[in-house]
Amino acid sequence: MDIRTLELYLHLCDSLHFGQTAQQMHVSPSTLSRALFRLEQEVGSQLLQRDNRHVSLTSAGKNYRQFAQQTLTNWHQLKQQLDNSQQLSGSLHLFCSVTAAYSHLPHLLDKFRHHHPLVEISLTTGDAAYAADSVKQQQADIAIAALDDKFPQQLHFTQIDNVAMQIIAPRVHCVSQQLVEKNSIDWQSLPFILPERGLGRTRAKQWFQALDIKPNIYANVAGHEAIVSMVALGCGIAISPDAVINNSPVKERVQVIDSPISIAPFELGCCCKKNRLNEAVINAFFALL
Repeated sequence: MDIRTLELYLHLCDSLHFGQTAQQMHVSPSTLSRALFRLEQEVGSQLLQRDNRHVSLTSAGKNYRQFAQQTLTNWHQLKQQLDNSQQLSGSLHLFCSVTAAYSHLPHLLDKFRHHHPLVEISLTTGDAAYAADSVKQQQADIAIAALDDKFPQQLHFTQIDNVAMQIIAPRVHCVSQQLVEKNSIDWQSLPFILPERGLGRTRAKQWFQALDIKPNIYANVAGHEAIVSMVALGCGIAISPDAVINNSPVKERVQVIDSPISIAPFELGCCCKKNRLNEAVINAFFALL
């Protein structure tokens, strides 16, 4: 066995999908199948039960997964100990929303680069609702994500901020702007723009239930940045994190309106896979948080 085969095996244990692992680990499906076959031959037991539709871990596969995780951890620690330069090196792939790349990431990276200038950093931005999944599927090493009740148990989370939630409406002359200017706002008549998924959608649904509102949903949109832009264009109102509002290029075109009830903030933090927390570069990043 070799380190690369262990990495392929652990990714497959998480994805339980040969095609997904092959794509994300940059190998062909046939190469992945051959690597697993050789591994099972070496171990002397079947590690994965697979058919045309499903992949699952056997009892031996679960035991070998623990061995592979510990072996990789020991390998990364040994590499660091043998680094004669005394300077941490390697690479770090981060995922966060466009807003987090403006609001929170610069401070974190400035601090990290000051201590570890030789580490190469790459960044992918996208919908914040996919942050935890990007780490879970090993598309990123670390992500800036919001903590919720369904946060994956295999991920480690360190909080970096609390982000308040605000109700925003257009400033431009439109139906929504006229409705929120009334002395008594009829919330049920207002068109709402909601996130397609994630904690923002959960917060909105909780708000509707607390007020016993059957919402008039104008659109379901991916990403809070796009939601703020749609509000600025007069399409409706929304519940959005204030970090997104304050960093939006169209923030002058929206207004914050009072909510009749409080809205729980986002607990924002950095996450990684628990079984990778001892890797030198990832451990160094979290140590600075």
